[in-house]
Amino acid sequence: MATDQIKALEERLKTASDDAINRLAAVTTIDDLRSLQSEVLGKKGSVGSMKSELGRLDSVDAKKEAGAMLNTVTEQLEAAFNTRRDLLEDVAFAQQVAKERLDLTEHLSVARRGHSHLVTQATRRLEDVFTGLGFQIAEGPEVESDFYNFEALNMPKSHPARSMWDTMFVESGEPGSVLLRTHTSPVQIRVMETWKPPIYAIMPGRVFRRDTPDATHMPVFHQIECLVIDRGITFADLAGTIESFTKAFFGGDFTSRLRPSYFPFTEPSAEFDIRRPDGTWIELGGCGMVHPNVLRAGGLDPEEWTGFAFGFGIDRMAKERHGIDDIREMYTNDLRFLRQF
Repeated sequence: MATDQIKALEERLKTASDDAINRLAAVTTIDDLRSLQSEVLGKKGSVGSMKSELGRLDSVDAKKEAGAMLNTVTEQLEAAFNTRRDLLEDVAFAQQVAKERLDLTEHLSVARRGHSHLVTQATRRLEDVFTGLGFQIAEGPEVESDFYNFEALNMPKSHPARSMWDTMFVESGEPGSVLLRTHTSPVQIRVMETWKPPIYAIMPGRVFRRDTPDATHMPVFHQIECLVIDRGITFADLAGTIESFTKAFFGGDFTSRLRPSYFPFTEPSAEFDIRRPDGTWIELGGCGMVHPNVLRAGGLDPEEWTGFAFGFGIDRMAKERHGIDDIREMYTNDLRFLRQF
């Protein structure tokens, strides 16, 4: 009798289990899954309700066998329900993500983006070249005092060399005491006052003069100054540095030369030219050994320290590098021109 009861229970479990598995495969939502699980494994479910029938079996052995069989089917169904639940939760999460997704794709404008002005490009390239040669970058104010712009550079108020610079003065303090700097050389004095030698520095910046604009001049333009202060510095060091710079910036086909000249803040002084690959020469800037009076103005002893300085116009450098005929073209804001560089 017990064997017949167990066999009948086994058949009912199989039928209920197969039906539950088939229905489970068609479930598409978590709510439907919970409903089906309750319908199958709940106290009144097709499988869960069979637990209450174990007490009606004839023997203890039959109850144990039937209980083990019921537990096995229940565990298999619970595993199937859990697997289906994980799948449905993944699908639901993916749908939620898709629903809340934000398109953060960056769309580039068809219009051209801006870029640095060719003078800024030249300045950065010059800075890269000089820092590669071991120099540091220094800066100073554009509105300067007469002391730093002239007097400390060996040009007292009565010095005729002041006429070399068409100065624009500022209405501040005593008349003629404040001005827009005419060159970047005042930064030399400020560097000597604040930096301990040895000094290897470059000083790029904007300068101002009452020049009439033409193909090679502008009233506002850019210069870069180089200053070296150390023990035992000679004119040969100056010439070698200029030659190294020329080849590093323009290329190995370019070279440089020095011609005697005069500047109140250097002695001896020279103009330096560069030779293009076609053999023609162009003047680039001025240079020389730092005058002892300038060293004293910067707080250094000329008996202990020597040095050289040179400087040139960055605008003219950019003009020559890119073969521009008229320097004024760089400041007309004509995009057709600027986009070439």
